[in-house]
Amino acid sequence: MGAGIVIPAILLTCICASAVQAQDTVPTSVSAPNSKLTQALATPVRSSTGETIPLKVPKGTAVQVVLDKEVRIQKVGQPIHGLVAEPVYAFDKLVVPVGTGVTGQITQLEGVSAVKRTLDVLNAEFTPARQVQVEFDDLELTGGQHIPIHTTVTVGSGQVVQFIAAADDAKKQGVKDAASQKADQAKQEAKRQWDDAMKQVHEPGKIHKIEKYAVAQLPVHPQYIDAGTVYFAELVEPLDFGVELLTPEIAASINTPPPSGSSVHVRLMTGLSSATAENGEDVEAVLSQPLFDGTRLVLPEGSRLKGSVVQVRPARRFGRNGQLRMAFHELVLPDGIEQKVQASLEGIQSGKEQDVKLDSEGGAEANTPKTRYLATGIAVALAFASSHTDSDGGAGSTSGTTGGRVAGGVGGFKLVGIFIGAFVHSQPLGMAMGAYGAGMSIYSHFIARGHDLVFPKNTAMEIGIGMRASRTSPSSSEAKHVNVEN
Repeated sequence: MGAGIVIPAILLTCICASAVQAQDTVPTSVSAPNSKLTQALATPVRSSTGETIPLKVPKGTAVQVVLDKEVRIQKVGQPIHGLVAEPVYAFDKLVVPVGTGVTGQITQLEGVSAVKRTLDVLNAEFTPARQVQVEFDDLELTGGQHIPIHTTVTVGSGQVVQFIAAADDAKKQGVKDAASQKADQAKQEAKRQWDDAMKQVHEPGKIHKIEKYAVAQLPVHPQYIDAGTVYFAELVEPLDFGVELLTPEIAASINTPPPSGSSVHVRLMTGLSSATAENGEDVEAVLSQPLFDGTRLVLPEGSRLKGSVVQVRPARRFGRNGQLRMAFHELVLPDGIEQKVQASLEGIQSGKEQDVKLDSEGGAEANTPKTRYLATGIAVALAFASSHTDSDGGAGSTSGTTGGRVAGGVGGFKLVGIFIGAFVHSQPLGMAMGAYGAGMSIYSHFIARGHDLVFPKNTAMEIGIGMRASRTSPSSSEAKHVNVEN
């Protein structure tokens, strides 16, 4: 009986001792003020020196590729070459610098609808522009190292873009505090960085541009992709650049608020259009570059800004263009911690054709070029010239002069119109072509809907950021009210 009690007791004692020993052998992690950071970074690798952070460029990151040379479109499979226009970071390390070579190819030449083809033919355009699909598959780093990549190009990219800085507030033109001066410097620095990146592009000279424009007026002509065209190439698979040591200093610095007057580079996570956006619609952006205060890391790449659309107006008739205004009010760190912020749009990438302007409060509006007055004036003058008549034989018999008929053809149907006007002796036909051209010019420039403002997904933005006094559990409606005031 006694042995039956003693033996189980001995076994129980051994099991408890083994459990205690197993707990003692578990390695102790490096203590960091921000303990959630390592969990959010996909379980950092443990090394003999402590915790390490994986330097990975995640799936979905957009690499901005600018074509460095003009491309004449010939066929599917045609190779294309570009350069990285914006640096790529992993956490706090630069892994793909500006100027890195990128190669790809044309993957598809889309067809043209029958309606568009008919309208183009009526306007003497027998080779209408086709949508071109491309992809990029190789990065060439410094030293000749090649990294294969698999990408998809963001819808809406593939245009020549420029960096637009917000206008200065007239009230701030006097004496500025240190934070305002720092914000202005950051805005100008962002513009300078973009201009430096674009200096890599081999833009054609003025003579080539004139020749290309003249060829484009012909009924049959080649199609080109302009030098300076920017594509947002999203990574389908992540890129791995190893690891770095997570020091207590790095972890501690991420808990500190950004200095007053700070500015961050971000990418828009969802596309926005003044035609479809609604007031209160959520907007999110991700930091594409880390924020440093001197050498101290404040915000790593991958931190997010959350906000909303606070004002939107779609394009309307009589040439009134679309408007958009967004505000960011929340900063989300990689460890998931959220902080309230005050943020304003200081600069944004935009297609040159949109001619966007930003006001001092970050509101964006498509700007109508003043050349519409000149273009319409020329069209009306050509229509008037086409109505000029002179005597041609008997009394009451008139026909349009060759010059008048040709003028009508130029205004209405380009080179085809010129040919018809020169060889078809019909003044009414010349007048009709001229009137058509003038009417279309007036309608498109002054009566038709204006241009909507469109920012594709992955559009680069410069955001001025500062901390806001914390409040207990603010409601979404309160947050949006504060944004409108900001």
